[in-house]
Amino acid sequence: MSNLPRCPECNSDSVYEDGGLYICPDCGYEWPVQSEEEKTKPDEPAVKDAYGTVLQDGDSVTIIKDLKIKGSSQVVKVGTKVKSIRLVDGDAGHNIDCKIDGIGAMALKSEFVKKA
Repeated sequence: MSNLPRCPECNSDSVYEDGGLYICPDCGYEWPVQSEEEKTKPDEPAVKDAYGTVLQDGDSVTIIKDLKIKGSSQVVKVGTKVKSIRLVDGDAGHNIDCKIDGIGAMALKSEFVKKA
């Protein structure tokens, strides 16, 4: 007995695999073969730092460029270490929420940080 899935269109069990596709000869429906990893893997894109390292919630990062704070005269200096970041789907490309000592809560773009 084969481990092939039933057709999602007509629920037929006479499905066969051809290359990277499952094909149902009864209704002609075709769909891609997916490995178990692909089925369980979330479709969210990974957030990467300026050097391509994947970031995760709770990571520590270092600022790689002086960042002016909008609406303020303060600047976040190069080399400032930020602990316990949180990844978010932010506005205008800001995908990191964090707290910076002496400044407070901020949203950062991942392109201006490197993983510490």
